[in-house]
Amino acid sequence: MKKAVFVTGAAAGIGRAVALEFAHQGWFVGAADLDEVGLASLKAEIGAERCFTTALNVADAKQWNKALASFGKASGERLDVLVNNAGILSAGAFHEIPLQRHQSIIDINVSGVMAGCHTAYPYLCKTPKSTVINMASASAMFGQPGLASYSSSKFAVRGLTEALDCEWAEQGIRVKSIWPLFVQTNMVVGLDKLPSLKSLGIRLNADDVARAVWYAANDRGETSPIHYPVGLQTKVLNLAIKLSPAWMSRWINQRMSTEH
Repeated sequence: MKKAVFVTGAAAGIGRAVALEFAHQGWFVGAADLDEVGLASLKAEIGAERCFTTALNVADAKQWNKALASFGKASGERLDVLVNNAGILSAGAFHEIPLQRHQSIIDINVSGVMAGCHTAYPYLCKTPKSTVINMASASAMFGQPGLASYSSSKFAVRGLTEALDCEWAEQGIRVKSIWPLFVQTNMVVGLDKLPSLKSLGIRLNADDVARAVWYAANDRGETSPIHYPVGLQTKVLNLAIKLSPAWMSRWINQRMSTEH
């Protein structure tokens, strides 16, 4: 049986690029999203015999159970890689964004990842050398003004990734996260006034991130990292924050997040 990957948020953007990357590598692809039109288009592109699609609200554990049970039947009970990609954001002053929207961001970006990991665990255990890839962000390096709840959600994903990579080591399951900066997808539409986007620009596309996901999923050496910054700009920022004292990291963050 072919190796199998299950990708959330797969109808468009990064998720779609990830699904296509694994399909091009000969894998069987499970694709989940609420956008059923986008899923149908993806399935047509990959081929019905090589792609399973399902509607999925990642914050709903019952839907996860149903989706993975159906996917397991289609994949021969294999789940080599789970890619928790689905996510949402809102940009602006924290106090001006409705609390309900902040809660929705946490529901999708954090609870959705937790539900995916928890529900997928039995399938991952049954598949030798399985891997979980959680989509985090460069916002997990330092709390990002203007993206407070989104940044908070990615810090949570970072922490969950680090914890589970240790917890599940005995079962042979690796858990990793991907850290891109701004990516040219529909998620950045309407963010043109965000100071950090103006400062840093958009230097990545969905295919760049998909290639990073593919690399991380196959990078299983004992010394392989947990987190994968994507692109030179992200790697430099990550190194600068690691090496700088706290006051300097805060200054760098403020400079990037302030109108000049």
